[in-house]
Amino acid sequence: MEYTLQSIECTDPCAVTVDPENGIYTIKTFDTSGRQFNEPMELVAWIKKNWKPQQFEDPSEYQKLLRAIDEEIN
Repeated sequence: MEYTLQSIECTDPCAVTVDPENGIYTIKTFDTSGRQFNEPMELVAWIKKNWKPQQFEDPSEYQKLLRAIDEEIN
């Protein structure tokens, strides 16, 4: 699963990749830096700690992202 969110802080979208089959859990954030995680829950914890719905053009996309990750890993 690949998911993008348009932030109000950057013209490039933020991106999240969750691929349990291949053990890939990555994120590209506002400053276009990237991070890799070993487990999907590490990725979710990072998102909840570092991103807030108000940082996105459509704040509801934040909750949709969290639901999509949950569906992908369960």
